[in-house]
Amino acid sequence: MKSSKSLYLLVALVSMALLGVAMYLQIVEEMQPCPLCVIQRYMFVLIAVFSLIAYFLPAGARRAGAGLGLLAAIGGAGTAGWHLWVKAHPGVSCGVDPLETSLNQILPAKLFPQMFSADGFCSAPWPPVLGLQIPTWALVWFVILGLVLARLAFARR
Repeated sequence: MKSSKSLYLLVALVSMALLGVAMYLQIVEEMQPCPLCVIQRYMFVLIAVFSLIAYFLPAGARRAGAGLGLLAAIGGAGTAGWHLWVKAHPGVSCGVDPLETSLNQILPAKLFPQMFSADGFCSAPWPPVLGLQIPTWALVWFVILGLVLARLAFARR
């Protein structure tokens, strides 16, 4: 049981590290996030928050945190999949549209504009990172974290 508790902490740390990578790419590599990128960031934040809450809960209540984190991972994977579809179809764009406007008006975007403000275009041709596009990496990590959270949520005692 102790090892499964540490998995919650590991999931939270990986999610926060991925947010750190996103900030590096934005600040150092000057890759501006699009609305779909920002939604994926929110999903990583939710995964980290739910995992940290579950880490501190008693053993019987941890499954709820894992379940909520799993829902965030599923939402993030769906968003990353949509982002890949948009990149594969350059005629489709999610640039300056109502999604960007509404995302930039919510409280986290106003409090932490560097992290949660959408300024870029989803179809921007950024160079691959280690051979994969950014949304592909996000999808891979959402699947990995989702599988870990599913194991924690649905494991028998």
